[in-house]
Amino acid sequence: MSANQLVLLACVAVAAVLLFGLVNMMRGGSANLSQKLMRLRVLLQFVAIVVIMGVVWWRSA
Repeated sequence: MSANQLVLLACVAVAAVLLFGLVNMMRGGSANLSQKLMRLRVLLQFVAIVVIMGVVWWRSA
């Protein structure tokens, strides 16, 4: 898997969880599920930032 694909995968994962959480909230779904999804989103954002910074560091070396 190339670095570009890894960055894209990380960003798509964040966007998918964010959209799923928003849909759940708009439909009046479980507040507990919304809370779990938002925690997962924060974790995935952290992973995405680490991946992006790793790729930037790797390409600059």
